[in-house]
Amino acid sequence: MAGPSPGHSVYDVVPPYKRHVFNCGDDSERVMPAQAKLTPVDPLRLKAMLTDGREIAPIDLREELTFSQSHLLWARSVPLSRLELRFAQLVPRLDTRIVLCDAGDGLIERAAKVLSAAGYTNLHYLEGGIAAWERAGLELFSGVNVPSKAFGEHIEHHSGTPSISPEELDALMRANTNMVIVDSRPFDEFQRVSIPTATNMPGAELVLRIHDVAPSPETLVVVNCAGRTRSIIGAQSLINAGIPNKVVALRNGTMGWNLAGFKPDSGKTARAPDPSPQGLARAKAAAERVGKRYGVMRIDRAGLAAFQADTTRTTYLLDVRDPPEYLAGHLPGAVSAPGGQLVQATDQYAGTLGARLVLVDDKEVRALMTASWLRQMGWREVFVLAASGDEQGRPAPHVLGPKPPSELGIDAGELSALITKDHATVVDLSLSPAYRKGHIPGAWFAVRSRLPQALAKIPMNGTLVLTSEDGVLAGIAAMETRTPARYLRGGNAAWQVANLPLSTEARMADEPLDYWPKPYERTGDTKAAMQEYLTWEVDLLPRIERDGTTRFQS
Repeated sequence: MAGPSPGHSVYDVVPPYKRHVFNCGDDSERVMPAQAKLTPVDPLRLKAMLTDGREIAPIDLREELTFSQSHLLWARSVPLSRLELRFAQLVPRLDTRIVLCDAGDGLIERAAKVLSAAGYTNLHYLEGGIAAWERAGLELFSGVNVPSKAFGEHIEHHSGTPSISPEELDALMRANTNMVIVDSRPFDEFQRVSIPTATNMPGAELVLRIHDVAPSPETLVVVNCAGRTRSIIGAQSLINAGIPNKVVALRNGTMGWNLAGFKPDSGKTARAPDPSPQGLARAKAAAERVGKRYGVMRIDRAGLAAFQADTTRTTYLLDVRDPPEYLAGHLPGAVSAPGGQLVQATDQYAGTLGARLVLVDDKEVRALMTASWLRQMGWREVFVLAASGDEQGRPAPHVLGPKPPSELGIDAGELSALITKDHATVVDLSLSPAYRKGHIPGAWFAVRSRLPQALAKIPMNGTLVLTSEDGVLAGIAAMETRTPARYLRGGNAAWQVANLPLSTEARMADEPLDYWPKPYERTGDTKAAMQEYLTWEVDLLPRIERDGTTRFQS
């Protein structure tokens, strides 16, 4: 474990009934939970730790919307409300250097108790919280997935990635230009909204499939996404791969198309076909050249086993293929991380900076292209493994902490009977978008980390029953509430399987701080929100220069 910063000591946490209080530098007292050990780290020390080359996991515990308003560049958003569900996958090694951040509001103490009980041993916290970082004159960032977004802007600036405006694209369409428009987002995003005539070809699939979609070198290739990053990275991927076609990014993507007054499509299903043998051969040759250019390394299964046996380092095993391929068969322990999304939101897949990344792809093309981008982002140890596997479906997540006692559970039919008799108060801890989409009739929305405050606002009637998407989070919360509570086994998914009704009438016992809405999801003036977002992306370049901790290449 790294030693404490000068002038400070390591605090061994004592049981709650022996309250140990100390000052964290922001004039607020902190009561430490049982069995955790925390080392305070001041802002300048933390900045040095972020660039010392050793593994480190900077974790921001605030809710996603709060996080999006102001946070450290490299911080990973792991809200306390979902800590047990997300942490083990993001930070799998128990003695990883972990630095917890909050706003001096007690989240660190609560998280430390959970992590310590789960076996994490190398816990630090940002002394004075986010405010201390700002007082030290260090840069704070708004938004989400900021390192990846900033990287996209860096690539466009330094590589001169060509782009066209929505007006220019519309003119090309009306002129029946020989071109293809390829949408580099996941299929579900493409279905929601798309550019007319576009074909879905998620980012890592571009080099693999483009030769069959645009076989003639005379065909113009236009790459789009919702905004900027995936359009830029997608277009530059094709350029780096050396395809003979002219390639451009659609400036500002579907949001730019909308802002220019053009009507997008919705519900489209056009997807790029699987590569032909000739197309695959060309794609492999192109990706091989790119991999060599950026120093991408290969690994075999024996090498992977050696990495995984090394308890001194973190190794992420990431399957970068299209999700249906992953579901059909993958290596045990591999996480589905489609290559385009991995570059777009690296912080959602790898919580530990400086870790090893092993990218799995039986065709190699997607892994080589993705690895080339991760290398340019500053990840030094990125390896490609040509493999698939026999494990099907999505593995059950590793949830921290004990399972709730069986007697706390209640089945959907039993809960339905209680509701019919008006003998139950239901509180839903699902993410707010899922709650709004449909929930148990009469259920209140609450954020799990703020549940006591929410319960104080809710008129109680009969048994308090907590629910969530699959019931796991509800079970955890039922064990920690002061008000006696039960949880719905299987959560809202079990309720739907039982063919019980859902409601969209919202009863909000808390603000929806748990979710950062995308610009096109916001209420009010969505066009203003889109324009604000696009301006934010462009403005990231000077901000990361002021921060000074990026190691981007191009």
